[in-house]
Amino acid sequence: MEQMNTFQPWQLLFVSLSGWINRHQQDVIDHIQEENRILKTKLKGKRIRFTDDERRRLAVKGKVLGRKVLKEVASIVTPDTILAWHRKLIAQK
Repeated sequence: MEQMNTFQPWQLLFVSLSGWINRHQQDVIDHIQEENRILKTKLKGKRIRFTDDERRRLAVKGKVLGRKVLKEVASIVTPDTILAWHRKLIAQK
């Protein structure tokens, strides 16, 4: 007898919930990226000065994402700068 692949009700619920959560997270990311673009234009090319703690926080989070994702999402600091900050942090340890 051939087994039919059908979704169980809980599987359908899980897939639906996962899709909704993913869409919600993407909406939040899109909003934050737009805020960053607006803030960056308000600076009118002025350089942003980061504290060591801010660099450290961005470096740790950026390293987890990796260069490819950073190229898509980083808007205030370049991926190369973020990863360089991370290398410097590792060298200091």
